[in-house]
Amino acid sequence: MDLNAVRMLVQVADARSFTVAAGQLGISQSGLSRAIGRLETELGVRLLNRNTRNVSLTPDGRQFVDHCTPLLSGLEDAERRLGDRPCTPSGILKLTAPSMFGRKVLVPLAGRLMAEHPLLQFELVLNDRLVDLVDEGFDAALRTGPISDVRMVARPLRPLHWVTVAAPGYLARHGAPATVDALHDHVCLAVRNLRSGRLVDWQFREDGRLREFTAPARMVFDSGDPLVEAAVAGVGIVQVMDFAVADALAAGTLQRVLQPFEGRSRALSLVYPPSRQASPKLKVLADALLAGEW
Repeated sequence: MDLNAVRMLVQVADARSFTVAAGQLGISQSGLSRAIGRLETELGVRLLNRNTRNVSLTPDGRQFVDHCTPLLSGLEDAERRLGDRPCTPSGILKLTAPSMFGRKVLVPLAGRLMAEHPLLQFELVLNDRLVDLVDEGFDAALRTGPISDVRMVARPLRPLHWVTVAAPGYLARHGAPATVDALHDHVCLAVRNLRSGRLVDWQFREDGRLREFTAPARMVFDSGDPLVEAAVAGVGIVQVMDFAVADALAAGTLQRVLQPFEGRSRALSLVYPPSRQASPKLKVLADALLAGEW
C-alpha cells in the first residue's frame, strides 16, 4: 500500500477539498486525485464522495482514516526520531535532467557520489521532456531557465554560459571570425526548435547589449547533443553551453572564438518537492552541485 497516498487521503479528508489539500501538500490537484484513485482501486472500495462543492469521506473511507491516522502519527514520530541523527545516503535517487547536461555533468558526478556512498543508487532520465516530479515519482530535476512552479523548491546553481567554438583544423582552413557578422563567411552548425520550427538563435554581447543572431547554418540538428561531436570533427563553428565543451577545450580539440562578444547565460536550478527536503541522498547531490565543481 502506498503510504503517501494514505497521507494524501487524510489531508483531503481534513481539508474537504482537493484544491486546498493539493496546495498544502505542494502537488498538483490532478496528481492528488490520481493517487487517491489508485488507492481506492487497490482497496476495492470508494473512500471519498466527490461533488462540485466539496469532498467527504464515505463510511468505508471514515473507518479507514480512523484506523490509519494513529498509525501515520507513529510513522511520522519515527521519521522525526531518525531525522535527529545523521543518516547515511542510501537507496535509489531518481533524477531527470536535459540530455547533454546529464551526460556531461550528472553521470560523472553520480559516479563519484556512488563511490563515496556505497549504498546510494541512481536512476537517471536524460531528455528535455518536462516531467511531473510527483506524479512520475522523481526525487528531483535539473532545470534551466526561470522556475514558475511555486509548489516546488528550486535551489539556484551556477549559471550556464554559452561559448562559441571550433576545431583547430577548421580554423586553420578558414581562419577565425573577428566579428559576429564575419560568421556569414563561415560554416555554422545550429539546432532547430522542434516546437517553433525556427533555428535557435545565437547570442552575443555588443556595446553592452545582447544581440540575437540567426546563424547562417549549413548543417542543422534536431537537438544540441551532436553539435560538440560535429565541431570536434572540424565540420564548422557551434555555440553551446560551456560545460558541454569543457573537456574538449582543456584537451585542445576545440578553441573558443569571438570571446570578446560572449555574454549569454541561463539559470540552472535543482528542483524538488518540499517532501524531499530532508532526504540524505538528495542532500549529498545538492551539496555536490552547489560546490560548482563541474
